[in-house]
Amino acid sequence: MSGLIYWLDMAGVIVFALSGVILACRSRMDPFGMLVLAAVTGIGGGTLRDLVLGVRPVFWVTDPTYLWVILATVGLSIISFHYIHRLNRGFLPVADAFGLALFTVIGTHKALLLDAPGVVAVLMGVLTGVAGGMIRDLLAHRVPMVLRQEIYATAAIAGGITYVVLDALSSPGTLTVALALLVTLSLRLGAIYWALALPIFAWVTIAPSPPSGDESGEKGSAPLEEGRAKVRVRMIRPETSKRRPKKP
Repeated sequence: MSGLIYWLDMAGVIVFALSGVILACRSRMDPFGMLVLAAVTGIGGGTLRDLVLGVRPVFWVTDPTYLWVILATVGLSIISFHYIHRLNRGFLPVADAFGLALFTVIGTHKALLLDAPGVVAVLMGVLTGVAGGMIRDLLAHRVPMVLRQEIYATAAIAGGITYVVLDALSSPGTLTVALALLVTLSLRLGAIYWALALPIFAWVTIAPSPPSGDESGEKGSAPLEEGRAKVRVRMIRPETSKRRPKKP
């Protein structure tokens, strides 16, 4: 089980580092910028997780293999820069989805090994999965995926809960890992393919109603709010939150 988790961790570092390299290429960064984005994406979430859990030193200090893997990923990416630059724009979200699923499982597993409560383990899985991507996007002057309407952190939460529940039921380790990965990856890839998003809450301004006359001829007073714009908080569905072109 420990060997499986270790290789999944390495796979997550490679995938997330590659997503950092792709974003650096699109942001026209130099090789050092590529290395920085690859590193913060690959080990940023795990570093914050270890600091929160009180693990000293953090994982990549005790095992520098993670750093060598990031360097190798960046080096190979520079050699094949022409092919990476031509990748479809949909590749970055898909690669990020695989990294999210892998790191969510890794973070949840490590928190449970340290006897953390289930809710804390889920949060550590989410932190491991989303923190590196958040730092990457901020350095590239992009709105982080986790802060958009897309189903992102929700997928990590679902995967973390799946892992915690199956672990509490004493399910086989391989089955627990596989199902947690499947839940996270299915939700994230489904959200990408079908453009699924959570509803948003926003301030909306309600136009004032026209003044109403008294048909009976009797003296009547209109409500005090009549003729004034009102501000309310409304839940907006994802499909109506984006502007659509008007039909001719």
